[in-house]
Amino acid sequence: MEELVRERLPRHVAIIMDGNGRWARHKSLNRIEGHIKGIEAVRAVVTACRELGIEFLTLYAFSIENWKRPGNEISGLMDLLQRYLREELDEMLEKNIRLRAIGDLDSLPPDAHDTLIETLEKTAHCDAMVLTLALSYSGRDEIIRAVRRLMADGENKGIRPEQISEETLSNYLSTKDIPDPDLLIRTSGEYRVSNFLLWQIAYTEIYVTETLWPDFGKDDLIKALLNYQSRQRRFGLTDEQLAMEPG
Repeated sequence: MEELVRERLPRHVAIIMDGNGRWARHKSLNRIEGHIKGIEAVRAVVTACRELGIEFLTLYAFSIENWKRPGNEISGLMDLLQRYLREELDEMLEKNIRLRAIGDLDSLPPDAHDTLIETLEKTAHCDAMVLTLALSYSGRDEIIRAVRRLMADGENKGIRPEQISEETLSNYLSTKDIPDPDLLIRTSGEYRVSNFLLWQIAYTEIYVTETLWPDFGKDDLIKALLNYQSRQRRFGLTDEQLAMEPG
């Protein structure tokens, strides 16, 4: 297999973890069994990213739309979230991984919310890698919340409409302290972004794999990273302009 060039690795990888339910159905298991297996994939990918030196990893764990799922599945997912946070805390501390979370966190059940906040606080000093979980998250909802905060500040601080730029709005998003994703991976072969980081992925490279999330591991991650390294990121420029850039 072709080797990765560490100098060309993405700083920020985002993943839409899709296919837990289909994985379970293919094996005649219930959906929660698929989610349990999916947590193993999370562990493998977080470990691999830390080993490779990727600075930021953002995982789409639970969308606002997921609240429409059957109550027993939602309850099971929230229990799994708490279990994951408790079981991985020591590992995150040992590997110097800071946990962050984005989304409507107040909508989480109290026990899950409290465990999450506790984990965020205990890993806040870690600085080798940032693992962000998108929980009760919606890209459109995030943008709406950002606009509301910006409008409130506009009234209080006298920000005029003509002063608002992309950078201005970006500073009101949940991800204001981290760079936009360089690479977005979607598992299970679906070609849609599912309301995930809509503002942030404007120039993100997208990689889709047929592999279902519970089967996604380090080798699959490396394949995605190799594909990323084979691309030329243009950001609207021509080949001639890119050739003239230093480096």
